[in-house]
Amino acid sequence: MTAKSAAAAARATVYGYPRQGQGRELKKAIEGYWKGRVTAAALQDTAAELRRANWRQLADTGVHEVPTGDFSYYDHVLDTTVMVGAIPQRHRTAVEADALDGYFAMARGTQDVAPLEMTKWFDTNYHYLVPELGPNTVFAADTAKQVAELKEALALSLTARPVVVGPVTYLLLAKPAPGAPADFEPLTLLDRLLPVYAEVLADLRAAGAEWVQLDEPALVQDRTRAELDAAARVYRDLGALTDRPRLLVASYFGRLGEALPVLAQAPVEGLALDFTAAGAANLDDLAAVGGLPGKRLIAGVVDGRNIWINDLSKSLSTLGTLLGLADRVDVAASCSLLHVPLDASVERDIDPQIRRWLAFARQKTTEIVTLAKGLAQGTDAITGELSANRADLASRASSPITHDPAVRSRAAAVTEADTRRSQPYAERTAAQRGHLGLPLLPTTTIGSFPQTAELRTARADLRAGRIDTTGYEERIKAEIAEVISFQEKAGLDVLVHGEPERNDMVQYFAEQLTGYLATQHGWVQSYGTRYVRPPVLAGDITRPEPMTVRWTTYAQSLTSRPVKGMLTGPVTMLAWSFVRDDQPLADTARQVALALRDEVNDLEAGGTSVIQVDEPALRETLPLRAADHAAYLAWATEAFRLTTSGVRPDTQIHTHMCYAEFGDIVQAIDDLDADVISLEAARSHMQVARELAAHGYPREAGPGIYDIHSPRVPGTVEAAELLRTGLKAIPAERLWVNPDCGLKTRGWPETRAALENLVAAARTVRAELPAS
Repeated sequence: MTAKSAAAAARATVYGYPRQGQGRELKKAIEGYWKGRVTAAALQDTAAELRRANWRQLADTGVHEVPTGDFSYYDHVLDTTVMVGAIPQRHRTAVEADALDGYFAMARGTQDVAPLEMTKWFDTNYHYLVPELGPNTVFAADTAKQVAELKEALALSLTARPVVVGPVTYLLLAKPAPGAPADFEPLTLLDRLLPVYAEVLADLRAAGAEWVQLDEPALVQDRTRAELDAAARVYRDLGALTDRPRLLVASYFGRLGEALPVLAQAPVEGLALDFTAAGAANLDDLAAVGGLPGKRLIAGVVDGRNIWINDLSKSLSTLGTLLGLADRVDVAASCSLLHVPLDASVERDIDPQIRRWLAFARQKTTEIVTLAKGLAQGTDAITGELSANRADLASRASSPITHDPAVRSRAAAVTEADTRRSQPYAERTAAQRGHLGLPLLPTTTIGSFPQTAELRTARADLRAGRIDTTGYEERIKAEIAEVISFQEKAGLDVLVHGEPERNDMVQYFAEQLTGYLATQHGWVQSYGTRYVRPPVLAGDITRPEPMTVRWTTYAQSLTSRPVKGMLTGPVTMLAWSFVRDDQPLADTARQVALALRDEVNDLEAGGTSVIQVDEPALRETLPLRAADHAAYLAWATEAFRLTTSGVRPDTQIHTHMCYAEFGDIVQAIDDLDADVISLEAARSHMQVARELAAHGYPREAGPGIYDIHSPRVPGTVEAAELLRTGLKAIPAERLWVNPDCGLKTRGWPETRAALENLVAAARTVRAELPAS
């Protein structure tokens, strides 16, 4: 096919779409099902209608080929686990009794059975449920979901392409099952898994699929020769099947690198590549391997992970270059649109001019269709769209929001001394112990307490004018008093105020910092039914006034025990926002750190002796390629130290991390120079404690002993046993006792029971320690 005919064939598509619905209908239906208020049939009807609405919207916009199978009740990796029959032994009884309830048991656990481990999906803010595989794993195909959803789309007379997690990525994301050797490599199960994928492909073909997309984002990471050889074998064998649809192998989130020639040479009919800033090198690499003669290329030129409008002229230039490198070039976003909100047009509280800088899923769909039209018919066909796009880009570039000279001058004046505590840890810790007077194995929580319906109603009432500020603040004070009272009675050593005034750990601060924009409807799935509204970091950052001091000092006035001040760290403020793309991340991080530094110093001046600066995103923002780690960690750890280094030696700085694997950033955790770190550890049975010990981590640490992502309440015996496991790695004088994460998603009954058990476990194990 010539470049001209390839252009004429250009069509629009997407890899995936937001699942929740405009009003988060899926979340409400699922949570209603969990509470017994919604039947299984009603939940399934809601899900089916959301799928139909998504497909109709895509088709009406001009998308030629819609995705199927990307919709999920909880997580698409968990759906893959079901599809290949890799149900953990402990969940099989539940799955056999009721497939839907068993599915949710794997995701959330039950009082008697632990859920699957959850961790970050590459370097995004989405979480997946980690497959558990071992030498005895037996795979079996279950294509019911994929086939049914494909048939739903075909019944609407749509061209549909099923989307499935590829076998290489699935195995590389898995972990050894309980009881399997610790060094077991799930990739060794490839020969067992491939026949199952062959059956899946055959069933989808029989159901009417012309193409099937196999997602292999794991191949954009550093991969060994053996892993690349495995990928070559997978697509050689799948490509050789006679009873299959055409295969599209999709990668995203970055450069394919060494995996590109492997896939380019494979006997598959198409590749999907990321050509945004993250994957810009894919263009040169594709040319270097001679392109994709005879194959389809889906070009991801619209950023699927951020919310800024596309530079249409730049993308058209990239697409034009690609025309000579493939038999057919289609246009898409760089990845699934799962990672962005649904529709920017409903954000009526954002200035209309600024709103024109934003592109959520629906706007990105329009951009994709526009680019496909421009590629197929020429730029004359989209003259109006190009003109409006240039005006919007120019408006953003020249806006005073994006450039504050005072902020930039302050950031430029930062010195290395500003990022160092006045005394080394060994001296600080002695001062802190004398000042705080805590026992061995001190108990605390991570920060938030249950966000009750009453609290959400109070915020809604304030926004709607049903109560005034005074009435709202009285409700917040009452909640803080209840949280403090409970913690004192439960016997916790370091208390928190519970954060009742905070809607979200990033949004709360973003709403009080200049340079940020808040959305009203910009919901994005974090995991399961947990949705967040990431703020938009649009310009230079300042802190007009203290953000947390008032409520923290009020809480401290209610108790003689220390109350932690709670802040979100600079890296997490970036990672859990839609960050500006017009300057280096390091520059933005420094601006945020300086604003937070002012808050830390004001908390200390107000009498707060323990200040926690949460950085759960430090690991998740780690670049996918090792070559890029050092530069990122240098500015990320500097930003944390800039935030925290202005306090006295006897002020104890805590940090918190969760949702990720930490073994490969232990040195960076050390470089933060925090006095205490709390980490998610319950589901991994204290793995992180062993990793800290192996590194020789010299500071205090609290590996979590209560998994807050599950409704189950761990008993005292279970919590004590985890604590004893932690003591094998971390000495008692440096070990803290705490949950994995904040408690805002939990209810009060389970929170009370779990924390009382946690304190009892600490007392039990404390009594077992040798007398000093």
